Amino acid sequence: MSALLSSCNEWLDVQPRSQVEDTELFGTENGYKEALAGIYSSMVSSNTYAKELTYGFIGILGQEWDYYYTTQYNDAATYDYEAALPTNTIQAIWATNYSGIANANHLLANIDGDAHLFSADNYAVVKGEALALRAFLHFDLLRCFGVSFAVNPDQPAIPYSTELSYKVSPQLTVGQVTEKVLADLKAAGELLKGADPIVTGRQISETVDNGYLLNRQLHLNYYAVKALEARVNLWGDRYDEALQAAQAVIASGQFQWADVANLQAGYDRNLADEHLFALNNLTIATDVADQYFSDDSPYSFAVTRDRLLDYFDNATQDYRYTFLFKSGTATHANNRYLMKYDEPSTTLSYYHYKMPLIRLGEMYLIKSEVQYRNGDTDGAKATLNELRTARNLPALTDLPTDFYLELIHEYRRELMGEGQLFFLYKRLNRTSILYSDVEAVAKKVYTFPLPITETESAQRNANK
Repeated sequence: MSALLSSCNEWLDVQPRSQVEDTELFGTENGYKEALAGIYSSMVSSNTYAKELTYGFIGILGQEWDYYYTTQYNDAATYDYEAALPTNTIQAIWATNYSGIANANHLLANIDGDAHLFSADNYAVVKGEALALRAFLHFDLLRCFGVSFAVNPDQPAIPYSTELSYKVSPQLTVGQVTEKVLADLKAAGELLKGADPIVTGRQISETVDNGYLLNRQLHLNYYAVKALEARVNLWGDRYDEALQAAQAVIASGQFQWADVANLQAGYDRNLADEHLFALNNLTIATDVADQYFSDDSPYSFAVTRDRLLDYFDNATQDYRYTFLFKSGTATHANNRYLMKYDEPSTTLSYYHYKMPLIRLGEMYLIKSEVQYRNGDTDGAKATLNELRTARNLPALTDLPTDFYLELIHEYRRELMGEGQLFFLYKRLNRTSILYSDVEAVAKKVYTFPLPITETESAQRNANK
């Protein structure tokens, strides 16, 4: 994978300038594999999933941190999207994700005509993952630039790009984009279900196709696609479909709760066994942990000891509290730094370089929420208790009076630094965000303004 990522970084750098011919890139199966890996590696960008859409900008908007680099994020913390720095960040999110989408479309435009080039199940896997990546990247753009279903599914949102073209793609509504995302996920799932070793049980080794189908958690594998379906269906108020997709992941038996012994030993900083989909970030220790989660850096994100205790309701026996945070030193002694991105204290490669984008715990939270919405309070409590007991917390005897507030608390504890909390507030259309005095709904903080290039040259309709 390291070799693939290295070669793909070169391709991504060169392709736009030199206009490498399609026949050079897509003339072989390996060319398609490198193009696909190039899409994944383009997501390891500080503009998006290596920072701003996981723990950076989106974490600030969710009020996850109370210690951060104020020069960079003070405007974001007050939701002033028109200020210069938030404007630049928002435009970079748009440009980076649409660049990845363009690369996915480039691959998809060629692959059907070259199906004969592929060995074994690789055609179905490569095409399925490319479709899933196109859906994933569009969906996060929708969550950023489209209003929630609770506000108006018919509000204009973003274009859904399905071809590599200079033509301006039409702006679709929130509901229309959601339909497109789900259509791509359905097509991806149909391809992967019969080909992905995580489903078929096919044994893969480094000697089989150079180990191409190893490490399925680092790809949008079949179960990651189902998990994304659960996330998207929940966003689109399709609760039964969300429940079915989440349950398919849980019932698969492919993913287990992190082993407490590995957490205690410092081997498993980011709960690797629970990853449904993660990115392979080869510089995660230096470019993320040391730069943004260390008291040696002025750019770090942290919470104070008291605020972290508040997050965890003083339940210090919670494994997430015990093993996933470290204390600062000297003048920063009161700070607590997230350790999900720290270098693990083991040489086992399985635990290194991973940035989780979808994890098992979210499937339990989705399942519990849908059960509650459907009136199955006993089921909702039982599902939530499965997550709680896996984290060394006592089972709830009764659901809290405000279930959705408890859901917010659990999302924050479970997925802190992974980019999901702000989008939960948005989906629920909460009037305010905890630890902020801004009236979120009244100020329309849940929807980013479209980049000026879109509103001027492309003449887009208002998205909020």
